[in-house]
Amino acid sequence: MLDQVGSTETIGEKTYRRIRSDIIFGRLTPGQKLRLERLSAQYETSIATLRELLNRLLVEGLIVAEGQRGFEVMPVSPERWHEIAAMRELLECHALRQSIESGDVEWEGRVVAAHHKLAAMEKQLLSGDRSQTETWKRYDWEFHHALISCCGSKALLDAHSAIFDKYLRYQIIAVVFRGEAAAREHRELLKAALKRDADAAAAVLVKHIRDCVQYTLKSGALAP
Repeated sequence: MLDQVGSTETIGEKTYRRIRSDIIFGRLTPGQKLRLERLSAQYETSIATLRELLNRLLVEGLIVAEGQRGFEVMPVSPERWHEIAAMRELLECHALRQSIESGDVEWEGRVVAAHHKLAAMEKQLLSGDRSQTETWKRYDWEFHHALISCCGSKALLDAHSAIFDKYLRYQIIAVVFRGEAAAREHRELLKAALKRDADAAAAVLVKHIRDCVQYTLKSGALAP
């Protein structure tokens, strides 16, 4: 029987979300060995529960199995970074076009509100304050998710969410903020979306993703 947190969430589910977040935000580092005994103490969860959770993360591609030796956090590489970015580009461009076509005034409101929060955080980053990296990336996610939220397909949104998290992990590892260029691209995305110009929005999005990839590679953060 699973222990309950409140009335809706199990302890196992809460632990799963904690470990997953720690992988994405780099608190569990690429290539780190995931020793069950240590994790059990750290997350106050039984080893049996941890095995189940780690198998879920294995299926998601956030960790890898080491044969009989256990698990480790998925390593990073330039090749994998290109693959993840290409998949994000494919999914998000398609969803963005569908969402711009179908979005109503409520959608516009979500997009504008999400961009307002992101722009405020980018202003803080541009001032040199990088103390709220996780908040910045959460607002980045909220803006991009708002843009595609009217695509009409839960399966597409779920697939995009999964790949965005992997993309985000690379950004966090490299601490990627491209400064005014990224902020400007977000403003251009907002403008094109509100004008219902899907071609312009998609072009900005492609540039946004590809420039981020190249910036990360040039930084050397993914070098062995």
